[in-house]
Amino acid sequence: MQLVYLMASASIHLQLPNQMLGGTSSLSHSWKELLHTSKSSNNRKANAPAVSCNLKSKVSDMSRKAPKGLFPPEPEKYEGPKLKVAIIGSGLAGLSTAVELLDQGHEVDIYESRAFIGGKVGSFVDKRGNHIEMGLHVFFGCYNNLFRLMKKVGADENLLVKQHTHTFINKGGQIGELDFRFLTGAPLHGIKAFLTTNQLLNFDKVANAVALATSPVVRALIDPDGAMRDIRNLDNVSFSEWFMSHGGTRKSIQRMWDPVAYALGFINCDNISARCMLTIFALFATKTEASLLRMLKGSPDLYLSGPIKRYITEKGGFTSDGGVERYYTVRILQEKHMCLVFISPRQLNQAAGLDNLLYTPDADFSCFADLAITSPEDYYRSDQGSLLQVVLTPGDPYMPLPNEEIVDKVHKQVLSLFPSAQGLEMTWSSVVKIGQSLYREAPGMDLFRPDQKTPVQNFFLAGSYTKQDYIDSMEGATLSGRQASAYICESGTMLAELTRMLEFDDALMQVKSAESADELTVV
Repeated sequence: MQLVYLMASASIHLQLPNQMLGGTSSLSHSWKELLHTSKSSNNRKANAPAVSCNLKSKVSDMSRKAPKGLFPPEPEKYEGPKLKVAIIGSGLAGLSTAVELLDQGHEVDIYESRAFIGGKVGSFVDKRGNHIEMGLHVFFGCYNNLFRLMKKVGADENLLVKQHTHTFINKGGQIGELDFRFLTGAPLHGIKAFLTTNQLLNFDKVANAVALATSPVVRALIDPDGAMRDIRNLDNVSFSEWFMSHGGTRKSIQRMWDPVAYALGFINCDNISARCMLTIFALFATKTEASLLRMLKGSPDLYLSGPIKRYITEKGGFTSDGGVERYYTVRILQEKHMCLVFISPRQLNQAAGLDNLLYTPDADFSCFADLAITSPEDYYRSDQGSLLQVVLTPGDPYMPLPNEEIVDKVHKQVLSLFPSAQGLEMTWSSVVKIGQSLYREAPGMDLFRPDQKTPVQNFFLAGSYTKQDYIDSMEGATLSGRQASAYICESGTMLAELTRMLEFDDALMQVKSAESADELTVV
């Protein structure tokens, strides 16, 4: 079986004193003005709009007019024998599997080699009290399987809804955006966003529209399952090859789609499958909230993996063995992952700036966010400023470099995006490197993704790299856990049927044996 894993990315934290990298959420100001606003806000309270933090609204309904494989129906009550299941690794896929199995009454043990759980969505607190994450985590509005899991474990109040825009930071502080805010929803809100974006020139916008209008995305409006089949059939070609053959331009790829591809799969449009990108486009076109982003209130260990662990523990899924916690998952190899965080003193009790995921085509990090603003519970401090977390993609060139050199290179690139930050002192940095985790969604690789059910009896797989209709992501990992649980319960039901058959055969043999004994007695 052939699987190609991506060496994608590390985590860096840098520190800048005295001011934020952005002082207002208005996109019409220059970065110099943003920083000036931040400086002058010392004598006033930051005035930010209230944000929603629950999953009761602004979530796509994936149970209707959506591909059936993306959100399976609720499982039927398990009627077979109680199973004892061991899961190796406590990533999101394994945690999802454990929750499903515990809800069906099975016994679960989870084994994890690291000191914290969560896999690629894990985090820990260092000796200085800083929360260190394994990556930058953003939740699309169509993450129904993950939202279902979060509701189940009581974490549905832990996400903050962002503005319905996708923002690009270009060299020199120029800001471009895809603004999906409109009077009506899908697909008109998407058409409006792409036609009015200032990230592309008019010619590129027209070419972009032609390419998308001739894609399976249009079929998805009336036949979601048929469109998904068409999209799967495009797995053998790269997104660049498909896009340019339909009239798209190289400039569109460089200025818009490469940063998006890097954020989704840690590889650019020349190397990512058209299936991956078009899966997302189809959801954006058909579901109004699919393109709406959320981020955790704070660190994953407190607001995502923490609540899942508590739920599993309460169900009896965690045990103690010689002081070592045991968990149940299927281990996912870790990616080479790089993140960057900038810290500088913040003003008063709330930071001001760009409260959203940010893309850039002009740096080695494709996406980043100011966690002091987007996830303030653990990352905002009244005496400090911006805390930027960035993902370096591809990370291969950075993996052999010493941390100091990585920090220096990234610092220079940040300053090229924010010229008005020149002269600020960096006071803290942290680098995290994790190797070989993310499945490489290159053309032709979907065929080799393993099913959750393997040829080895009683051995199953779970992970975003396994076969499922969504892309390699948090949602894909959660979906794979549901599918793995279904296979495990199915095997238990088959075991129950086999047991009943054996018991029946045994009873029949006893009856025949008794009849033979009676006949011999008569003789």
